[in-house]
Amino acid sequence: MSEKPKFAMYWAASCGGCEISVLNIGEKILDVDAHFEPVFWPVAVDSKYKDVEAMEDGSILLTLWNGGIRNQENEHIAHLLRRKSKILVAFGSCATEGCVPGLANLYPVEEIFSTAYHTVSTDNPQGIHPQPVVQVPEGTLTIPAMNPVLKTLAQVVDVDYFMPGCPPEPHQIAAVIDLVIAVLEGKAQLPPKGAVIGAGNSTVCDECPRARNVKHITAFKRIQDVAPLDPTLCILEQGVPCNGPATRSGCNARCPRVGAQCIGCYGPAEGVLDYGARLITAFASVVDAKEPEEIEAILDGIPDPVGQFYRFNLADSLLRAGVPAWKKNGH
Repeated sequence: MSEKPKFAMYWAASCGGCEISVLNIGEKILDVDAHFEPVFWPVAVDSKYKDVEAMEDGSILLTLWNGGIRNQENEHIAHLLRRKSKILVAFGSCATEGCVPGLANLYPVEEIFSTAYHTVSTDNPQGIHPQPVVQVPEGTLTIPAMNPVLKTLAQVVDVDYFMPGCPPEPHQIAAVIDLVIAVLEGKAQLPPKGAVIGAGNSTVCDECPRARNVKHITAFKRIQDVAPLDPTLCILEQGVPCNGPATRSGCNARCPRVGAQCIGCYGPAEGVLDYGARLITAFASVVDAKEPEEIEAILDGIPDPVGQFYRFNLADSLLRAGVPAWKKNGH
């Protein structure tokens, strides 16, 4: 039997990019194999839920969980891996703040299914609608039922550490792996429980080399409607909504450095209570207007407010969901 500490990784309601980001650490993945025994990693290891259920509680040293909690299966496995794991990490934006799947919280489940299975873009001539339980000649078939809203991992179980990013940057993942290995070798200590790891403590703006000079925005525009962008000046101050002022550092401002606005994939910066509220304040501060009505009119020019302010963070914001989703599900 292997004496190496056990490692697990799970993919819930997400796109799978976090799984790929782990592979993108290159040769560093060999350090994972050298120091850990992967016992549950469905995308890479042939293991079953029953195998995890048979393990002693706390027998898995480290579990990286990517994805939000969207259905009953996600929720069941979250509780299972919490019991079996000494260290549970919310890994990536979907696990830490809901990410793009969390935008579905604007709508009730029935409307989501109707759009997915009964619109003109769907090839479903028989009008089949998936059901949690279906009787067939061979017996009973079950699929996980959708929960009323998507939740972050920390809204369901206790989480030890949070690693943001959509996905986390490979160099940040490698740094965390080095830290955990150093802890195993007695050369370092883990950060305090609840800490954000694999990211910075400032904002994307602090990593961005663009100059912030003039604040005279009279209208917000899509980036394709501003041509050409000044390569040296703050993108927000050129009238293009950029989420750098409220977004946690750690990505080295990759998007602004190549002429694209920050969209917020590293989540709220340290101390930000509500990501959208902080962004609205930041955007209003660069508007060339003094009267509230004027400022509001300019902010109304943002094409997609929810997508701009809560693209990654709706499920973990003070709002969490749209009114239709709450009311439809009895909240």
